[in-house]
Amino acid sequence: MTRGTEIATKVAAFVRETVAPYERDPRCGTHGPSDALVQELRGLARAAGVLTPHILPDGSHLTHRETAQVLRAAGLSPLGPLAVNVMAPDEGNMYLLGKAASPEQKARFLDPLVSGKARSAFFMTEPAADGGAGSDPSMMLTTAVADGNHWVVNGRKAFITGAEGARVGIVMAKAEEGATMFLVDLPDTAIRIERVLDTIDSSMPGGHAVVQITDLRIPADQMLGNPGEGFKLAQIRLAPARLTHCMRWLGSCQRAHEIATDYANRRHAFGKPLIDHEGVGFMLAENLIDLKQAELMIDWCADVLDTGALGTAESSMAKVAVSEALMRIADRCVQVMGGTGVTGDTIVEQVFREVRAFRIYDGPTEVHKWSLAKKVKRDWRTTNL
Repeated sequence: MTRGTEIATKVAAFVRETVAPYERDPRCGTHGPSDALVQELRGLARAAGVLTPHILPDGSHLTHRETAQVLRAAGLSPLGPLAVNVMAPDEGNMYLLGKAASPEQKARFLDPLVSGKARSAFFMTEPAADGGAGSDPSMMLTTAVADGNHWVVNGRKAFITGAEGARVGIVMAKAEEGATMFLVDLPDTAIRIERVLDTIDSSMPGGHAVVQITDLRIPADQMLGNPGEGFKLAQIRLAPARLTHCMRWLGSCQRAHEIATDYANRRHAFGKPLIDHEGVGFMLAENLIDLKQAELMIDWCADVLDTGALGTAESSMAKVAVSEALMRIADRCVQVMGGTGVTGDTIVEQVFREVRAFRIYDGPTEVHKWSLAKKVKRDWRTTNL
């Protein structure tokens, strides 16, 4: 048994046996599970030896291919990634800090995340009403101005996942040299949560917030990298974070498929089990095909990242293919289960909502296709001019 398989097997057993019974816990709200529930689950994961399983005791990470196995296992419940501490945005933030933070910054900001004692937030997206950065980060309006040995940041951010309750923040702002990242302790009175948005998904603690940043003073030694390196650093996080989303939600869709399959075999209509009706059985067969194609796409992209390549185009292809396949799977699971599929009696309804949001988060399908089309044009010019 390989290292990734061994860890994934332990994680899968923990999620199925220990985490899944919490799925109807009243502490799971419209803006995500409460921090009390998250810490309770992480305590259980710590005791089981599966907390932050993708980061090894020496601080090194599993390979992307091994991580795919582990995060797919964690995703077998919407609460699983939270319980074992591989959920977004923390997982992506840990990866970025592990690659780019100084030893002092790691001790202060990374270690609490790896231990599961703190959550984080990544402040980049800005409100559309302000004309700020969304899928196009070059539109960033939030400013960072040097003031002695500090930087002063002002602006508004939107869709900031987990801002409410986070203890570590990564703030992206535009300095004179260009986009720049800063590490901040949270909460901070200069960062005010205007509101937490009511969104279709409900798996991430703290929800997605709109925040106002007013005269936030940040010591210069809390800059991540150098002035103007924000987009360069974002590239380190970008492709792996896209792919880990795919990994987690593949696990959830696998579980939804299992639930729908069980329902179709137990429920009878018109004299036979639902699965014996081709309209139902064929949907489950199509799920098998999409599940396998999504798995292979993830593994292919993970292999590319494991070569050390940025994998920008490959991760765009994987994100589009996997998110669209998972949407089809989740939709079929709801359809197979009929009225039961749209209730909260199982996680199928939640998985459907989460995957629908995933088609937008970390870049909408259309933005990735647009980016890939630009690559097609560049490649054509290279070979034909």
